[in-house]
Amino acid sequence: MTGPARAPRWYEDGALHFGLGIEDTFVPQTRPGERAIDEYELTDHYGRFHEDLGLAVDAGATFLRWGVPWYRVAPAPGEWDWSWVDRVVDRFGELGLRPVIDLLHYGTPLWLEGQFAHPDYPKVVAEYAVAFAERYGDRVTDYTPVNEPMIHALFSGAYGYWPPYLTGDRGLTTMVGALAEGFVRTQQGIAETLGPRATFLHVDASMRYAGDVTGEHRAQVERLRHQAHLVEDLVTGRVDDAHPLVGLLRAGGFDDATLSWFAEQAVRPDVMGMNYYPRISTEVFEEGVHHGGGFADPRPAQDAGVEGLVEVLTEAERRHGVPVMLTETSVTAPEADRIAWLHESVAAIRRLRADGHEIVGYTWWPVFDMYEWTYRHGTGPREDYLLTMGLWDLVEDGAGGLDRRRTPVADTYRELATDREANLGRTV
Repeated sequence: MTGPARAPRWYEDGALHFGLGIEDTFVPQTRPGERAIDEYELTDHYGRFHEDLGLAVDAGATFLRWGVPWYRVAPAPGEWDWSWVDRVVDRFGELGLRPVIDLLHYGTPLWLEGQFAHPDYPKVVAEYAVAFAERYGDRVTDYTPVNEPMIHALFSGAYGYWPPYLTGDRGLTTMVGALAEGFVRTQQGIAETLGPRATFLHVDASMRYAGDVTGEHRAQVERLRHQAHLVEDLVTGRVDDAHPLVGLLRAGGFDDATLSWFAEQAVRPDVMGMNYYPRISTEVFEEGVHHGGGFADPRPAQDAGVEGLVEVLTEAERRHGVPVMLTETSVTAPEADRIAWLHESVAAIRRLRADGHEIVGYTWWPVFDMYEWTYRHGTGPREDYLLTMGLWDLVEDGAGGLDRRRTPVADTYRELATDREANLGRTV
């Protein structure tokens, strides 16, 4: 006997859905030489959220990837302050704009000592996620448990760049295990709270490699290609003794019981999201040159354009067997370049859909400009770190605030987003 058939979800109507995102990186911890990063504060979103959500609708978007400032809503253990988030969720409802919630877009509450490495982190993050779902589940059903989990793991675990400042393989595996367990418990908790109404959009960063990938760097590139999927492989139950990186995990403290737990508790995405930036998502290995990778010792990047985008999306579809969404893309460049990438990337996705690939969403990131993460280690004013990559430019108003200046990129996006015939697949 089977239960009633599940009602089709919003992304299952056969259309290409256009969304936007608001940059929501939060790394609130500070230490000498390091400032907090709160992109909502830097971009004046806390004070201008009402206008900002309206911009997304004006541009023709039907959904918005939007993150919760966890460290603000959880000022102390067991305490919640939802007052600002209440107003934002109400605004989503007023506009008829679908929120796709980033529950963790880097950063933990200030009171959680050791951050992701705290032994209670998985339980604490799941409690927060369930508290959100209980409060807003009547209006919010689409969730990303962890945005770009391997970027989390690298920055906080391998590079020692963000708290808890772990390094090396042991630091990496510590972070991978903590993030993956928190991911699983978050999704399970929301699913238990909301039942079949909950939809889970998993989001990973694209990590491609070019250049000397078969010569002296072959072994390193092979590891990196598997490593890019390591958290997702764990949470979806794909790590067993045949996995290429099981030795790395075991050396980092994973035992049979831990691996069995992930296999038994596996969660799956309803949609697999990939973040792809044509000019930075492909790192180049050079013969005779060795870079560590990451912000401290970066490898050069290659503009892989549409070719890289197509590879990333089709590989995600093959690997996960679920609908795929482009969850972030843009170029940090003058308006003409941003417009060109909009046309090129949307055209490529429409061709993929015409060929039968189940690509259900396109997300330009962000709605308006953002500030570079190097702000954390810098000393200059925020304008020194501005990244021009939005549909709206951020312009200093002379009084400490930021105006949103519409650009022709927004007009182009709207034309593409509202082309109903093309987005239903009737034209390419």
